[in-house]
Amino acid sequence: MERIKRHVKIDWLGSILLTSGVSLLLIGVSFAGNPAYYDWVSWQSAAMVGGGVVLLALLVLVESKVKQPIIPLKIISERTTALAIIASVAVGIAMFGSTTFLGQYFQVARGATPTEAGLLTLPMIAGNLTGSVVSGLLISRTGKWKGYLIGGSTLLIGGLGLAGTMDHTTELWQAGIFTAILGVGLGMLMQNLVLAVQNTVRASDIGSASASVAFFRSVGGAIGVSVLGAVLSSRVSELATQGLAAAGIPVAGGSAGASMDLVDMPAPVREIMRAAYGDATAEAFLISAGVAVVALISVLFIKERPLRRTVDIQPEAQSGAGTGVGADAGADAESTTPELASANR
Repeated sequence: MERIKRHVKIDWLGSILLTSGVSLLLIGVSFAGNPAYYDWVSWQSAAMVGGGVVLLALLVLVESKVKQPIIPLKIISERTTALAIIASVAVGIAMFGSTTFLGQYFQVARGATPTEAGLLTLPMIAGNLTGSVVSGLLISRTGKWKGYLIGGSTLLIGGLGLAGTMDHTTELWQAGIFTAILGVGLGMLMQNLVLAVQNTVRASDIGSASASVAFFRSVGGAIGVSVLGAVLSSRVSELATQGLAAAGIPVAGGSAGASMDLVDMPAPVREIMRAAYGDATAEAFLISAGVAVVALISVLFIKERPLRRTVDIQPEAQSGAGTGVGADAGADAESTTPELASANR
């Protein structure tokens, strides 16, 4: 086998700017709203977010100049990739938010043990597996994928919206159905967004394009968990304070909800705290549902291209113009074999 040697130059400056900019944003979002640090509207928050934005703007400038950028702008500026990244950020918020707060909901609001809480998330996991496998098989067979992105976004919004109706008294079988719908939506979206991007770029750019989508999905999820966690903590404290006041239990300094260790609490207080956490978690799911609408809007504007049946994008054969050969080559370049689609998954 012939070896091809290529000169590779690491984009050190781009890597440093990317890491620094994203880290600054994540640190700022993580600490904002915490009484021990600073409020959302404060000079510290503005400095963190502003600094992160400046560093990322410098990243764009650097990536437009270097020969081998860590994030090729020509790829992420392509319509399908750009829209897939926007949708992936929303999906990341829904995915990480649901897995994080759903387990806490079962443990705190429903009194389940960590093992029981893990088992109660199985409907979402089963839905995720089903949505991913079934949609992948159908896409490989038909070559059409946009409908599954739209359907997955719709199910994601519906599942999160239904989860937003849960409280500490919701029947567990109902919660299972709601989270199963959420899981199916996630399964139909996550890998198929990557597949849509892979189907658009050249084979040499598949790694960079796929990594970009996955990276922004993770960043969106991290930011979403931080923001939703702050909203959840504030709402739990507010609802717990209201519940304790209604029960005639004094709360010193409005610190209700500061500690979620329910084991040693008196039974009446424990029920108030569980009710507060259950209602607050539902609001976090509703916010996630609103963010998931962004994913639906994004995939609606993605232009569908049938899965290409060649390993790489091929230019139309000029010699075949007018004879139908070029048309066949062009059509062939717009689809992928089931084996390649399965490998992409």
